[in-house]
Amino acid sequence: MSEKRQLVRAAMKAPYLTREEELELAVRWRDDRDEKALEKLSLSHMRLVIAVASRFRNFGLNLGDLIQEGHVGLLEAAARFEPEREVRFSTYATWWIRASIQDYILRNWSIVRGGTSSSQKALFFNLRRLRAKLSGNQTPLTDSELHQKIADAIGVKQSDVALMNARLSGPDTSLNAPVTDTEGSSADRQDFLVSDAPLPDEIVTGSIDSERRSRWLSSALKVLSERELKIVRERRLSEEGATLESLGTKLGISKERVRQIESRAMEKLKSALLAEQPDQAVYSA
Repeated sequence: MSEKRQLVRAAMKAPYLTREEELELAVRWRDDRDEKALEKLSLSHMRLVIAVASRFRNFGLNLGDLIQEGHVGLLEAAARFEPEREVRFSTYATWWIRASIQDYILRNWSIVRGGTSSSQKALFFNLRRLRAKLSGNQTPLTDSELHQKIADAIGVKQSDVALMNARLSGPDTSLNAPVTDTEGSSADRQDFLVSDAPLPDEIVTGSIDSERRSRWLSSALKVLSERELKIVRERRLSEEGATLESLGTKLGISKERVRQIESRAMEKLKSALLAEQPDQAVYSA
């Protein structure tokens, strides 16, 4: 006999509890951490767990796993239950059981996590029911009209309904799945993904060109005087780029004089670069 079947049989044999018995067991577990009280309380409500889990069997997940997740929710309810509020434990536990099962479904139904907000979660779990209900009307509805009615009923955007409907219409497809069923075909879906990264030959060419330009610039910088070199480095070759005023203060000259020195230095650099590579406009002042 399978473990799931044993669990179901044990749940069906468990006696129903009166309100007073529920209260007593809940108090014993809360105040004294009585394990036997928790076991009896949870076992007597496993019928409820199985009933709630059965409502979600159409999502394609194993019923035994749903029951286990529902049991986790039941234990969470037992830990948080406040007997003095005079609410039946089954009423309180139903919410935790359902929440635990729904969270499990959202985590495992697809590799893409969905239903991260309360409205999206409501859309995920009610879309099929509302779609079936509205599709059975006398007047046929277009997809757009159907999506709008569902959006109005749940309180989400029509585009969200269309997107969720598309997701629920088919399972996830692996990128490693073959494109065709043709024997001998080795092409996977991932082979046809377009990459924005540059091609290998472009990377190598760019690296070589960058190194070449760096050598040309280093050679050309040798024609500059010490002051010209300092101005060019701080104005043109640093990430932030110093202002004319700050350089003038540092060098003890006016900012107009800094501009004149910079302009002359750039002309000298341009001439040096073109003299070394006359066939390439590698630099523009």
